[in-house]
Amino acid sequence: MKRIALIVCWMTVLTLCGTAQSNGGEERQETLSPYFFIDAGDEGIDCFPLKKTTVDVSIVGVIAEVTVRQTYANMGSIPIHGTYIFPGSTGAAVHGMKMVIGERVIQALIKEKSEAKKTFEKAKKEGKNAALLEQKRPNVFRMEIANVMPGDTVEVELRYTELLVPDDGTYEFIYPTVTGPRYRSSSDNTSEAADTWIRNPYLKQGRDSATDFDISVYLAAGMKLQELSCPSHDTVIDYVDDSRAHIRLSDPATFSGNRDYLLRYRLADREISTGLLLEEGGEEHHFLLMAQPPERVKPELIPPREYTFVVDVSGSMHGFPLNTAKCLLEDLVSSLRPTDLFNLLFFAGDSQVMSAVPVPATPDNIDRAVKMIESSSGGGGTELLKAVKRAFAFPRRDGVARTLVVVTDGYIAAEKEVFDEISNNLDHTNVFAFGIGSSVNRYLIEGIARAGMGEPFIVTTPGEVRSVARKFRDYIASPVLTDIQVRFEGADVYDVEPPAVADLFARRPVVVFGKWRGAKQGTVILSGKNGAGLYQQRFSFADTAVEKNSEALGYLWARSRIARISDHGSGRITEKNREKVVELGCAYNLLTAYTSFVAVDEIIRNPEGEGKMVKQPLPLPKNVSNLAVGGGMNHVPEPELILLAVLLAGLLLFGWFRRQRRACSGTGTLFR
Repeated sequence: MKRIALIVCWMTVLTLCGTAQSNGGEERQETLSPYFFIDAGDEGIDCFPLKKTTVDVSIVGVIAEVTVRQTYANMGSIPIHGTYIFPGSTGAAVHGMKMVIGERVIQALIKEKSEAKKTFEKAKKEGKNAALLEQKRPNVFRMEIANVMPGDTVEVELRYTELLVPDDGTYEFIYPTVTGPRYRSSSDNTSEAADTWIRNPYLKQGRDSATDFDISVYLAAGMKLQELSCPSHDTVIDYVDDSRAHIRLSDPATFSGNRDYLLRYRLADREISTGLLLEEGGEEHHFLLMAQPPERVKPELIPPREYTFVVDVSGSMHGFPLNTAKCLLEDLVSSLRPTDLFNLLFFAGDSQVMSAVPVPATPDNIDRAVKMIESSSGGGGTELLKAVKRAFAFPRRDGVARTLVVVTDGYIAAEKEVFDEISNNLDHTNVFAFGIGSSVNRYLIEGIARAGMGEPFIVTTPGEVRSVARKFRDYIASPVLTDIQVRFEGADVYDVEPPAVADLFARRPVVVFGKWRGAKQGTVILSGKNGAGLYQQRFSFADTAVEKNSEALGYLWARSRIARISDHGSGRITEKNREKVVELGCAYNLLTAYTSFVAVDEIIRNPEGEGKMVKQPLPLPKNVSNLAVGGGMNHVPEPELILLAVLLAGLLLFGWFRRQRRACSGTGTLFR
């Protein structure tokens, strides 16, 4: 019995030491991991300062104007300084912010990022109310508020403009509500200081946020609406007439801020808004071309292709996301032709492949792949960059076009490194990205497709798998338009974005922004090739009405140029391009990676300038498990399990000592 008790004690010590090493090692390797919020019960501290987010959306034609109001309040007895990480649309041009305290309204100023931070910190130290809005990713923002006094309510309002581009006749407005936990590898080249936002508290799975969420949309499509739905949320739709509607949540009191808000609609006869939009400003005039592509023409002979499916099986994919990914993969793999080649690469902290080389899509190999897919399970970190490098390293077969298919929820921090790896290794390869889940990292999914000259897909429910897989097969079989060129005749046009248009796989409009000057004259000519041969469309400046006193196209043009300069192509932006982004951000009043909004109320509310720092805890996205937090690196036992092990060891030792005392009571000896 003594030996057993000593073994138990020794195992307990090893468990505790292992835990300490695991904690220490993880802190050294992964200092920026997200973590679970623990309510320490600090009296007087309001740990949930964000009380409500209200979103008002106005969609007129193809342009959405969005106003987001965040209401912060301090219900405690101690002054607080708060931070809140929240997502945004990947296409949002954020062009305004203001802070409201009682009857006082303070308009925020756009400044170079470090200058805005200095202004905020100075106001914070002086005891003034202040708000700072920074962009951490094109779809991730951080709001900081300073000196919120007990009983105070502070409202921060931000405004953005977004272009809605239909895909196969379907328009979609997306409002992301929560930022999923990001995994950051110790080998990531991104700046640790720049990525401190990743270390943010999360509520455990199943626990709703204390923050209320409400959203309402006014839609004026400009043409008769045929279909209108909100698959993500329960809504009430009130039609004004056949082209206009109000959409609101059925029950705003029921928490729904843990998944993307999706609004989808079609116009009658599957029409879409195409043509030229012209806008006259004070110093500059902007235009937008949305040109409808031709119908897809399928060739009679489709050449064989090689497919590599790169699949995320990390901790954040555990459960619903991975089950959905399995359905998608089985559908895609089972539809391959015998002339196609394919391979599977599953990745988490490490990666696993089905075969050292791509194999023919024979029934036996497809059956083998399906079994591998079905046996996969979620756990570990999200080393996407390593997986992409390994996929590109697979041997190539001459004369066979390669398609890389990445399937993930996108919860990583090293997006730009992934974009860079893809854009530098294409070599006649198209890369398609499938985002799986209720709140995926759309910046990563869309960026992978853009860098890989492919298309992005988002799957939010298992019911969407078949339609999305069918769309992918159509894209691969026959691009809508290739060798696309946009020319201008007789029009004084400059600063066109993008300078070149990539091949179009999806049946969505070609979108081009630019500036024009002088007389409203000339023609835009869109040309390209499809399965039927040459294709051409012409658009007249003279026949297009001009919008006055509107700035929407200017914001969208600047957002497009900034995205091209900084979205991908280099892990680190050059100093020259950084200066261009700052110049554009300040000139167009836009939030960027290098320009921030700052608002300061000059009234001193907290003379000491002291307060408790509070990070707003975030809910986990819907259907994302607790394994997403911490990256699934070294397993650290829960405190309750450690305590239980100690108690069990103590009980065993106590029983052993009692028996020894009884056994030795007549000998005067304690140990034998």
